[in-house]
Amino acid sequence: MNKYHKNLTPEKWQSFSKSIQILNVCAELSRAKNWLIKKNERLVLDSLNRAFELIDLTTDDEKWRHGLNELLRFREVLADFYLTKNKDVDVFISICKALLYLNKETALVKI
Repeated sequence: MNKYHKNLTPEKWQSFSKSIQILNVCAELSRAKNWLIKKNERLVLDSLNRAFELIDLTTDDEKWRHGLNELLRFREVLADFYLTKNKDVDVFISICKALLYLNKETALVKI
């Protein structure tokens, strides 16, 4: 059961294309970036937790069988950022760009 996206089933999530999944995760990361700029640590972490939930749903999706290692590595880098005390906006933007680069359709999206 999802804690944050209560109405989102794994089946529904898996019906989305890779690019739509990535963009949904990026939407949460964008919220985190905005709260990071406003220096609201609690809301940054809330947004990141929602992003982790979507990433975890993504790792269970068969269409990510090729590229799963990169997705898991992205999750690991994001987790390191999550645990960092002094969160830098520029570092965070670089992390977000790494997710977008996992798919050729989302690689062109500007942050």
